[in-house]
Amino acid sequence: MKNVLLILVDQRKDAAVNVQKTLTAWGCLIKTRLGLHQGVQNDCSEHGLIICELVGEKAQLVELQRKLELIKGVKAELVTLEFDD
Repeated sequence: MKNVLLILVDQRKDAAVNVQKTLTAWGCLIKTRLGLHQGVQNDCSEHGLIICELVGEKAQLVELQRKLELIKGVKAELVTLEFDD
């Protein structure tokens, strides 16, 4: 089973600091993290996508999602993938 948290960030310049603080506080749950956004150097996009592979108890993962969604301009979706037996 894999748990992945998809985090969509609008207005990155405003939300990025709080998103980073939240992810750092919950860092022990994050196995892999990938950040994507359009643009380079002086032409960065205001929108971004962060993909996190998570470990831990389901309740912890749901709470991380909830904390992120308290940040203005952030939408988070927890996805669990597993094969049927």
